[in-house]
Order: sequence, then C-alpha cells, then structure tokens
Amino acid sequence: MKVVNKKARFDYKLLDRMEAGIVLTGAETKSAKSGQIKLEESFVRLSDDGAYLVNTHIAPYKYADSRDYNPQQTRKLLLHKKEILSLAKKMEGRSLTLVPTAAYTKKGKVKIEIALAEGKKKWDKRRDIKKRDQQREAERDLRQKP
Repeated sequence: MKVVNKKARFDYKLLDRMEAGIVLTGAETKSAKSGQIKLEESFVRLSDDGAYLVNTHIAPYKYADSRDYNPQQTRKLLLHKKEILSLAKKMEGRSLTLVPTAAYTKKGKVKIEIALAEGKKKWDKRRDIKKRDQQREAERDLRQKP
C-alpha cells in the first residue's frame, strides 16, 4: 500500500524529505494499510512536545465501532528530538512548511514521508503545467514516428 500526495508536488517545491512513524489506533492502522487515507489538505505542525499531522483523513474501518471516531483528528508523528530540532531550525526565518508527500507500509508499520517545502507562485505552477504538456507532446510525437 502506498498513497501519494500529488497535490503537494504541484503546490510546493519539495526540498528535504524524511520518514516518520505515526501514532494510530488499531482500527486506524487497518484502514490506513488498506489505503483509506487522504493527504491532500494535510500539513505537519511542530510544537515543543513533538510533531503532529493535521487534517489527514483516515476513513473509519468498516468492521470497527466508529461511533466516537473523528477521521480528521490530529495525530502524533514519531520523530527523534534531534530530527524535530533540525526541522525547526531549517524552517526558522524562512517561509517553509512541512507537508506529507506519501503514506506507506514498511515492515508492517504505517510510515509517513514528510518533506520540507517552499510554496510555489502561480507562475511557477503555470510553467510546470506547460513543461509537462510539452513533454507529453514530445513523447506522443516519438511514438507516432516509426
């Protein structure tokens, strides 16, 4: 299972990537392992006591009791203190943010790939779309020529 946040690559210029564990309940783990996780509008918030994943939607597991379940609750990320301090230092004084780029399983555990990211301007996004369209057109032309 691997869920990729395509919107993060479009909206941000990704600089530095890091892998983090995530604290989940049993039902959330089963739901995440089956790919029922959405990372589109989520981000990572650093605080004194750790890093937290905000606005990530993990659908309720269909075989679990989900009466009091909040699918978009804030979840703690498992990072070493040195890693948190390093990220905070890199973000200090610059307009950077932490965004999750992927969620996947590794050795039976759910992991989140987070990236230090810089927001793109509107013209950057338009340039990327134009570049992607030109690449697609060039590949199409190469396939048509025998």
